[in-house]
Amino acid sequence: MVQEIHPHDFSELLQIVQQQYGYDFTGYSPFSLKRRIIRFMAYCNARSLAELRYRLLYESGFFLEMLQFITVNVTEMFRDPSFYRQLREQIIPRLASYPIIKIWHAGCATGEEVYSMAILLEEAGLLDRCRIYATDLNEANLIKAESGCMPLKVMKEYTQNYIQAGGIEDFSNYYSVKHQQAILDPWLLRNIIFFQHNLVTDQVFNEFQLICCRNVFIYFNKELQDHVVKLFYDSLASLGYLALGIKESMLYNKERTNFETISSANKIFRRKS
Repeated sequence: MVQEIHPHDFSELLQIVQQQYGYDFTGYSPFSLKRRIIRFMAYCNARSLAELRYRLLYESGFFLEMLQFITVNVTEMFRDPSFYRQLREQIIPRLASYPIIKIWHAGCATGEEVYSMAILLEEAGLLDRCRIYATDLNEANLIKAESGCMPLKVMKEYTQNYIQAGGIEDFSNYYSVKHQQAILDPWLLRNIIFFQHNLVTDQVFNEFQLICCRNVFIYFNKELQDHVVKLFYDSLASLGYLALGIKESMLYNKERTNFETISSANKIFRRKS
């Protein structure tokens, strides 16, 4: 079993992925990406890097399977409840002054944080005035997100998160249950638009009052973080908000001086002008 990937082999793998499939992972943190590739090799019984390269080049569907492993899909509803409480109490009331509120969830994975945002907006009476753009580079994630389905066993934890985030309703009002699946009510998803977008290669596509990109930066190197924050700056309206994950930072980012910190604990920033 492969335990380590030599820098030359790693570079060659990324080159194959970029040239064959158009996905550029050269700006990702090598340590975590190598770890996920090794884990994928164990999953698919690839005994060597040469076999992995061969299957990437010649086996139909193999890359999409690998993509599920090398992209990070860990998420949950109302993750970090204090963040959602601050959104509910301070940020969303300020967004209410806009006639149309445009929000971008970049790197939305399977959509749990997008659903959380929709619930906050619905409870604030704003969902009908909102357009929520939910993007991810992984198409399989987007298909799952659009389904509005998740395992019933996680709903107890999500309910606790919702309560800690200041939830005012019975959380079970937002979903029905069928075959051990929780299915979000379709009306909750009515103003959400899911589509594929690559933070590495794609450009600005709208002007937003709020951008959420939580727990994605930690997998990027500094150059890619600089690039993506510049993309977000260009995508925000004047005085628009940017929310990162609570373990992420803009401390050393080139665009740092163009933002003011609204919450250092919850990593909420606002574009200065």
